[in-house]
Amino acid sequence: MVSQLEHWPDLPLAEWADTCATLHLWTQVVGKIRLAHAPLINHWWQVPLYVTSRGLTTSAMAYGARSFQLDFDFLEHNVIIQTSDGAIAKIALAPRTVADFYAEVMGRLEELGLETRIWTMPVEIPDAVPFDQDREHASYDPEYAQRFWRTLVQVDRVSTLFRSRFLGKVSPVHFFWGSFDLAVSRFSGRAAPALASNSPNLGAWVMQEAYSHEVSSCGFWPGNGGFGQAAFYSYSYPEPPGFSKAAVRPGAAHYDPDLGQFILPYDAVRQAPSPDDHLLDFLQSTYKAAADLGHWDRAALERSKTKLTSSRPTHA
Repeated sequence: MVSQLEHWPDLPLAEWADTCATLHLWTQVVGKIRLAHAPLINHWWQVPLYVTSRGLTTSAMAYGARSFQLDFDFLEHNVIIQTSDGAIAKIALAPRTVADFYAEVMGRLEELGLETRIWTMPVEIPDAVPFDQDREHASYDPEYAQRFWRTLVQVDRVSTLFRSRFLGKVSPVHFFWGSFDLAVSRFSGRAAPALASNSPNLGAWVMQEAYSHEVSSCGFWPGNGGFGQAAFYSYSYPEPPGFSKAAVRPGAAHYDPDLGQFILPYDAVRQAPSPDDHLLDFLQSTYKAAADLGHWDRAALERSKTKLTSSRPTHA
């Protein structure tokens, strides 16, 4: 029988930091292919990847009358390209440079008649170099790549349950390859002030589209980018007065002024008697703080407690 800690595996960033950095860049290559073929949807919801029972997927993308998709398979450690006319190509996930990975992916697309051009500069990563020139990042530890995916499976499951409680505009649970995190966002329905942003290799208009409306957003990321440990986060834009001082649960959660977000360490969730309830408590209490302090119309935006109880999966 699989134990709780195997469902929520140990994920110390120090043990797989090089793999995490390389995988981040590989997902950007694949994500930018999705960006090249998907029409713009509000808040850039056309660009993320989605968790699957084997890894991450672009989902189907149109190429003329055909469609195709790219999948990361973290069970057999491949990237798989599949087309609607039955063609398939596999690219091994193994220690290799970003430049080599980029060249093989683009070459396989061309062989399948899916010629694609992307901007090769990584985004949201300081001091990045173009994919086709990056020979520094070349690590792949299959065990930790799989642990990361298994964590995403659990976070996706709980986040989807949290998402179901909201009747207003809410995003899918999706994996943003720019920031390398799995996120879900709820919206008040009101427009937000233009965001001032200086994310690396992103024009201000990109983030202004993402944050064009008032939002309470939460998610998970492995702690790369200098934070150093896997964690759950929750923030509000614009941040209402008093948000940073709000009482949230569970006790291990705290507001990080440098990030401008509430943080809950991943280890606090995975080691809790009920990780699902521990995480849901964090997601709900931080949302409540944002919605109450921001004067959202919660009665109109939220599902009733009766319907919430009846809609919870029986195996949960």
